[in-house]
Amino acid sequence: MAAPLKDVLLVGFGAVGTIYSHVLKKSGLARVTAVARSNYEAVNANGMHIKSVKYGDIPSFRPDRVVKSVIEAADRPYSYVVLTTKAVPELARTPTILAPLLESPYADAHPQPTYVLLQNGLGVERDLYDALKALQKNEPKIISTIVWIGTNLVEKNVVIHNHFDRVSLGMYRHGDHLTTTNSAEETAVLEDFGTMLDRGGTTLTIVPEIQRVKFAKNFWNIAFSSFSTLTGSPLTGIFRPPPSSGQSYEPYVAPVTAEYVQQYTIPTLHAILRELVAVGRAMGFPDSEDGLPSSLAESTIASTAKLHQDPDHKFLPSMLLDAQKGLPIEVEVIFGEVVRMAKERNVEVPRIETLYALLTVVQNQILGGFRTARA
Repeated sequence: MAAPLKDVLLVGFGAVGTIYSHVLKKSGLARVTAVARSNYEAVNANGMHIKSVKYGDIPSFRPDRVVKSVIEAADRPYSYVVLTTKAVPELARTPTILAPLLESPYADAHPQPTYVLLQNGLGVERDLYDALKALQKNEPKIISTIVWIGTNLVEKNVVIHNHFDRVSLGMYRHGDHLTTTNSAEETAVLEDFGTMLDRGGTTLTIVPEIQRVKFAKNFWNIAFSSFSTLTGSPLTGIFRPPPSSGQSYEPYVAPVTAEYVQQYTIPTLHAILRELVAVGRAMGFPDSEDGLPSSLAESTIASTAKLHQDPDHKFLPSMLLDAQKGLPIEVEVIFGEVVRMAKERNVEVPRIETLYALLTVVQNQILGGFRTARA
């Protein structure tokens, strides 16, 4: 007899939310309710058109249920609540987004689910943990994640996706990033949710300590999301050579100033990542493969260069895409958290502080309504 389906609520039906709604539904283990906050009308009318190299062309994908709001979704208990919205605490903190689940009558009538945060950045779990603790029920269960995926929302109900999506799962342990063994209870939770992702087709890793993995993922966002957003250029403009005879693509590193890109841009990226290594060391992450290897600075540059030299690479960093659309960007959880971590530990990070200062102005202009979508 097949196991009963588990109800899963997914909040945020953009690019990442769409792909992981599809993955969860495809697993055959979940009944998926999706909250489409800004694109409900388009999705409800026509479904979501997924154009994926990996999963194929799906003209009208629908989860089991699409609703407009979390309050509309709060009509039943859930095993898991998956949050895929951008983490922008300046605009809305997680407990505010999920308030209908954390307050009466829902919190009185139903046990709290396990929360899964499919979000970029550091410290994204803290507010939710505090809100759950305030309910004075059981110890909060929060799965934190690292998501690697090439996907963009190109219209309100059109998502493009390349050939990969992979996720690392780990339990959030409040105030503790040095415990490196999952308990039996933690293992059971991670494997239960992980099985859904695995059967749905994503590449899955379960880790014993997620915060060091999240810190390592932040290497890419700190260095490359910032440069791309501040310059308005895809990363192919830093790494891709000019087309050879018979080829046609853009952008690429134009020969006129290519030597300056090599002499100044690439070394600066290396220096930014070395600042991150110094912060990680101060946090107690060891120089090892299961900690934070010093080689990560160089390997991050090398792997990014290889990917963005590909003439067929068309995906933009999500931060650049948001800035182009006049949408809020993830400044605080990617940059601000690192700056605060460094200050608490007396580590100098002048380059990261500069990026944070510049992107704070971009964010200010977006939230103030002075920076709108490009025509």
